[in-house]
Amino acid sequence: MLNSIPSTKIITPFALTLLFAFAAHAAETNTPTPKESNDMKTTIIEEDIITLVTDDGVIVIKLDSVNCPKHSENFKKLVKEGFYDGTTFHRVIPGFMIQGGDPTSKDANNRSSHGTGGPGYTVPAEIKNKHKRGTVSAARTGDEVNPQRNSSGSQFFICVTETAFLDGQYSAFGEVIEGMEVADKIVAKPRDPRDNPKTPVTMKAKLGRPKN
Repeated sequence: MLNSIPSTKIITPFALTLLFAFAAHAAETNTPTPKESNDMKTTIIEEDIITLVTDDGVIVIKLDSVNCPKHSENFKKLVKEGFYDGTTFHRVIPGFMIQGGDPTSKDANNRSSHGTGGPGYTVPAEIKNKHKRGTVSAARTGDEVNPQRNSSGSQFFICVTETAFLDGQYSAFGEVIEGMEVADKIVAKPRDPRDNPKTPVTMKAKLGRPKN
């Protein structure tokens, strides 16, 4: 089973900084128009926005492509491929986090496998940002088998509270900018002994913000 993130009972304190900076430099011509400038700005900003549509509402994530370019590009790639569609938040721990992104979670009849899957590769560690409420971070296997602290290729978690004990150990590559109330609903779901919600919470991921 993927040791995606350690239990709060056995983890030791860690350190890292959550900085989300997005460069939006649009080259100007001699005769720029407001429409052109706005379009360019929107394109640059929105390319790092991901929307998760869940059974309990919408969660909007802003990726940190500056500090975590490999994680951001990988996440966007998987979203474009529809990799996350139909997966669930298979692990929820109140006062801690919700975790998803495992393709095996699509099989509701094999719950014991949830948390063990991925795309078949890992992502090199980009450990720079802190874990606070709303932080989106990559799951990974433990140090004993993964001393480089490389991340799961697809599994991620959203912190529902500040979790500084994860700082310095996990690659925090984004933040929730809308929909933390949805994460709060999900983390409060009745769960089985493996912390898997008894009623599956499925997701569908897409690039950009939800259309009103």
